[in-house]
Formats: sequence, C-alpha cells, structure tokens
Amino acid sequence: MNGYDIIGDVHGCATALKDLLNNLGYQPNETGAYWHPDRRAVFVGDLVDRGPDQLLVLELVKLMVDSGSAHIVMGNHEFNAIGYATEDPRSAGTYLREHSDKNTGQHHEFLDQLSDAERAYYIEWFKTMPLWLDLGGLRVVHACWHPSSMEIVERELGSNRFNSADQFVRASTKGTPLHDAVEVLLKGPEIDLTEHSQPPFRDWGGDLRDEARVRWWADGAASLREIAELGGDFTTEDGQPYPLLPETEVPAGYQTFVYTDDVPVFYGHYWREGPPEHLVDWTTRTACVDFSAVRDGALVAYRWSGEREIRVEHYVSSVLDEAAQRVSE
Repeated sequence: MNGYDIIGDVHGCATALKDLLNNLGYQPNETGAYWHPDRRAVFVGDLVDRGPDQLLVLELVKLMVDSGSAHIVMGNHEFNAIGYATEDPRSAGTYLREHSDKNTGQHHEFLDQLSDAERAYYIEWFKTMPLWLDLGGLRVVHACWHPSSMEIVERELGSNRFNSADQFVRASTKGTPLHDAVEVLLKGPEIDLTEHSQPPFRDWGGDLRDEARVRWWADGAASLREIAELGGDFTTEDGQPYPLLPETEVPAGYQTFVYTDDVPVFYGHYWREGPPEHLVDWTTRTACVDFSAVRDGALVAYRWSGEREIRVEHYVSSVLDEAAQRVSE
C-alpha cells in the first residue's frame, strides 16, 4: 500500500463522494465496494445529516470499511445520532440527546430519509467507530487531536472506542471527564468570549453563541485574536459584522490545546470554504479536509503518501481541476 486518502465530512452528499472516489482512482470491485489497488481511504466522520442521500452514503462507506478499503473515525454527528436514538436509563421517556426542536431539526434528514430499521442498523455501526486513529506516519480525528483528552478516553473506555451502553451515558452527561474529553475530540475546544469582555456572535446558522472554537491547529497562537475561530460571515447579535478580536493574551490552559507535534494530523468539522491554498490556517503539520460539501462547496480529500509536511497540492476535490488531475494520476 502506498498511502491514505483522508476524506472530509460527507453529510449525505453521495454524488460528490462518488465523484471524489473516481477522481482518486477508486472503482467498485466485484462486491460493489469502492477499492484502490494501492491506497486506503480514511473518513473523518460526519457522514450523516443535511444532505440528500443519507442512506446511499452510509451504504457506500460501510461497504468500504467492511471490505477493508477504508477506515473511519466517529464525527460529532454520529455521536449525536447515537444520543438522539438512545433512551436515558436514568429517566423514563427521555433520551441522551434531548428531542428538542433544535436537535430534531439538525437530524431531520437522517430521520426522514431512513426507516426506523435502517436508522437502528446504522446507529449500531456508529457505536463501533473509533474516536481517533494513529496510523503511524499520520493521525486522524474529527475535530481536535488532544493527547490529554485521549488519555481520559482510554482510561474511561479502555481503548479509543466505546464498548458499553453505560459509557455513552457518561459521555453524554455534562461535567463528567468522559463528556468533556469527547466534546474536545469530536467538537473541538471552545473559549468563552464573554469572559474576555467580547460580545456573543451569530454563526452561519443564525444561532447566538458566547463561545468560539479554539484554533488548536495554529502553532504559536497565544492571543485571543490568534486562538479564537470566528467565521468571516459571523455577526453581532444585531446583525453587524463581528469586530476584530483584541490581541490580549489568553490563559495558558487554552494554549495547551495547540498542536505542536511533528506527525501530520488530519481533521474535518470546521466548514472551510474556497480552495485549500486560500486557507490562512493551513500549516505544515495540520490539514483540514472539510470544505463544506453540503453548502455549495466541494467534497475534498488529502492524498497522503508518507510526507512529513502537508503539501497543498495533495488536496483532491470532487470537482476535478487541473491541479487535482495531476495529483490523482
């Protein structure tokens, strides 16, 4: 085998996934599983919610994983789907993820497009997914590679994956060490802006938030402006463009999330837009592969072949351009 192709958040976009796999040189084998003779795919999670082809994506990816042509890590949408489907044993009639209008709306495509039996089947598969993969020369996680959180998970679970129902209960209970660790790995660490005298913001979905994601991939980040992730279309509560954050130093605890290892790490989750070479936070050791496939973006993969530093020309898109064509050949 000559390397791995790390594929971003699919979110039910089957056409884009097939196009990307074709562009990467994967073709269906005799069992119907997409296969490459010299490479393996790695999915960063978030297969479900939002897109038009939930079941087809799940069928395609699970067949690849079962056949050995792909690996996968759990995304926050798989974890949330498990919680939404799992009754809380501590309180009759309730679920580990509340059936609120907001949560139901986030899951509605998965709920609407699959039958009860189909959802139950794939929920059981979601439960088996590892929370991260260390493949030797590269690492893969959905939202944040954080060794301290991984140590907690391994202590609580005995490995990098869930293996009992009570573990999902603890992981869904705010304030427990397991919950906090899983939140970091699958959703990323956050910093409270109000504690730094900054106003809340509205994200692209219109939700008002006090906490911003931590730019853990930004090696050397120390100030609030450097470490807080705010999208370009975020606004204040009254709809004005969100102001530039100050360059005040943040507490050292937030800086411990910043990735400084030499092993390349690949992740999704962060809804990037535009071609990879335009990313201001692209670094030599970290690479996001989520380019908003379900928001008029493209499904993107990084073609890793043993290099120690990320090379932007190794990104391949579901929309094949000349640069991607050279990489895939």
